[in-house]
Amino acid sequence: MPNGPALVDRIRRAWDDGDAVFPLDQRLPLPSRARTLTVIRPTRIATVHSETAYDGDPVEAGDAVVVATSGTTGDPKGVVLTHDAVRASAYATSERLQVSHTDTWFACLPVSHVGGLSVILRSLVLETPLITAAQFSVEAYNNAARQGATLVSLVSTALQRVNPDLFRTIVLGGAKPPTDRPHNTVTTYGMTETGSGLVYDGVPLAGVEVKIVDSIIHLRAPMLLRSYRDGTNPLSPDGWFRTGDIGTFQDGVVTVEGREGDLIITGGENVWPDAVEEVLRRHVKIADVCVAGVPNDEWGHVVTAWIVLSKDSSITLNEVRDFVKESLPAHCAPHRVHFVQEIPRTNLGKPRRNELVLSEFQ
Repeated sequence: MPNGPALVDRIRRAWDDGDAVFPLDQRLPLPSRARTLTVIRPTRIATVHSETAYDGDPVEAGDAVVVATSGTTGDPKGVVLTHDAVRASAYATSERLQVSHTDTWFACLPVSHVGGLSVILRSLVLETPLITAAQFSVEAYNNAARQGATLVSLVSTALQRVNPDLFRTIVLGGAKPPTDRPHNTVTTYGMTETGSGLVYDGVPLAGVEVKIVDSIIHLRAPMLLRSYRDGTNPLSPDGWFRTGDIGTFQDGVVTVEGREGDLIITGGENVWPDAVEEVLRRHVKIADVCVAGVPNDEWGHVVTAWIVLSKDSSITLNEVRDFVKESLPAHCAPHRVHFVQEIPRTNLGKPRRNELVLSEFQ
């Protein structure tokens, strides 16, 4: 059942019946689908053509959706969001974006991710007109604009392919946004456990509390998950969620440095991959790049770059290092460079750093 009117209607009917909905990623290979269903344990599977019973477990009263997340381990988990959480997210985001009766959402991101699903959910909650596409394409984007869509949620890779002026507001999630993003874009910070973005352009939405504990961002808000599908609850007794992201909160603005697991400590110095990647993307010979730390007996970890070259280009390790050192301290310059055809990424554009690091040992 692809993203479209039938899916939206099926979600609405499931809610009317007191059921929750889990959107299974259709792009998963069959073994991964089976593994995910074992974790999520649904009681019914609905497709375009049929509905069948499944030997799973019912949800609790008030649960609205279950969304898969891989977390930090890569194992699938089911994040349970209640109707109260979905409504809180819908109202807070719509207030910040100043959504009115003249607006129409365009939903084109994968609904198996909370960023794509939340567009549909907030449209159902607030009865905002909605246009859907089975998947993102420039043609679908242009068609939606012609049909009156004014709001859309995109990832950075999609933004680079479209005319941003066709929409009133573009919500950007997933991978880090470009530094020269259009004026009508809004960057979001959030994750599956937070029911989509709850910090817009660095400023928390209404009702969202932020604190920093040992450099880690903690959040408390009405849109947070109830629990995981296995019954475990990551919230503290007083409702705080430890995000695992390192950052600061000063003068009402949240700044995210990166995931605590992504931080490279090399020779006692801290290196953030995002900062190095941002510099390298400015090099005319580099089309794409991913930076990660590879374990090393002498340095602890060494800064390593996987580079996709621009067409008919070549570059040496020394050139890469010198270019980085023009903008960042010397310890941020990569010690190793690998040239690859493409950077493995998630469906939302985030680099799969662990895959590249593991490839070093295969």
